[in-house]
Amino acid sequence: MQVFNNGAEWHNYWIQTLQTHKSIGFVPTMGALHEGHLDLIKASKKTCDITVVSIFVNPIQFNNAEDFEKYPVLTDQDLSLLRQEEVDYVFLPSMETIYPESPVLSFNFGNLENVLEGEFRPGHFSGVGIIVSKLFNIIRPTIAFFGQKDLQQVAIIKRLALDLSFPLEIQVVPTKREKDGLALSSRNMRLTSIEREKALLLIKSLNQAKNELLTGESWLEVRNKVQQLFEEEALTQLEYFELVHPETFEVFSEFDPHKKSSICVASFVGNVRLIDNLSINP
Repeated sequence: MQVFNNGAEWHNYWIQTLQTHKSIGFVPTMGALHEGHLDLIKASKKTCDITVVSIFVNPIQFNNAEDFEKYPVLTDQDLSLLRQEEVDYVFLPSMETIYPESPVLSFNFGNLENVLEGEFRPGHFSGVGIIVSKLFNIIRPTIAFFGQKDLQQVAIIKRLALDLSFPLEIQVVPTKREKDGLALSSRNMRLTSIEREKALLLIKSLNQAKNELLTGESWLEVRNKVQQLFEEEALTQLEYFELVHPETFEVFSEFDPHKKSSICVASFVGNVRLIDNLSINP
């Protein structure tokens, strides 16, 4: 495994070795790696000639400074794990490498960023757009791999790739879950044992809502029941529970079994904000 710390090093290597001969699979991460990241890496290794993983905690996608400060940084552990997975290359840039100056550019993704995560985390998707654009320009992957857990982010990145004509494919890998259903997230390690148990309310509510919709209950009834469940649990604070189109993020007021739809949820559990989603009609 070879580690690169700046874009110039990678560019020189790419020119000499990769540009005409190898398909490049790319897994961008913010570190604190878990089995969900490993699923992305395995998908890349299965599909592409080489796999590149980046580790960079991107400050401009955090709309909460405290959240950025508390984000777990486990670089040595991450590199050890990537060696075990026999990753080919790691891009591990410094803050100064990525942002030699504070960026003045911003992105507006229209309706995609006006709902759900965009509504509750203003500026988040612009920060995502900037870092992903930088990484795509530096690494020049053939295929980039993202997890379905970040469903709205996936839609944003697909729009970014389309509008800016990045010559790559976006591949989405299903959400990796614990045996009890909790979606894997680097934020989970910040949960206490009690909060970890209460966090299961996210997937329980998603499964309950999906089952009730498919048996004919109205979305309004289903949503009201879920909101009550969260209100009854003192350790949770529900931000949204919405039925959306998984690509356009149009918010539906009722369930149509003939339309693509997913349920998305975001809630604080203690002081940790978690998100999850579940497809109803893929």
